[in-house]
Amino acid sequence: MAHIPVNHPARPVYRAIAGLIALYILIFGIFGLVETADDDLFSRSSHWVLGLRTNLAFALVSVVFGIIVLFGAVHRGNLGHLMNLTAGVVFLVVALAMMTVLQTEANILNFSMSTVIVSMLFGLAFLATGLYDKVGPPEHAEEEDERRSSSSARSGR
Repeated sequence: MAHIPVNHPARPVYRAIAGLIALYILIFGIFGLVETADDDLFSRSSHWVLGLRTNLAFALVSVVFGIIVLFGAVHRGNLGHLMNLTAGVVFLVVALAMMTVLQTEANILNFSMSTVIVSMLFGLAFLATGLYDKVGPPEHAEEEDERRSSSSARSGR
């Protein structure tokens, strides 16, 4: 049966990856706010920040989302685990939704294809970090190690 690993040894690395991505999102949002401050909220003008196209609405969403996900990345409990899983799903869904409306007036966040690709990469990275940063009591980790060693012994490895 598939499950999410508890107390994975590389958990700090995954939290650091999630934190760096969240920091990039926050910095992108702040620079986006500075760049698009004089525009309308859902402007479709050509403003590029840190390699991604943006408008004021997308910059505001990025600042808020960056702060939330950064909080989850530095939080040591399972809240960060759940926030990373949720962020991964949100990024993937938004990327797919915005990809379907790229060349229409419904592109309210002023996405470009490069923004869609980066959003999908961030979504996959958040899902990966969310899968490996679950925290539990040491007994759960010991049970998991025993289960792994007994299943590998049975399979002849």
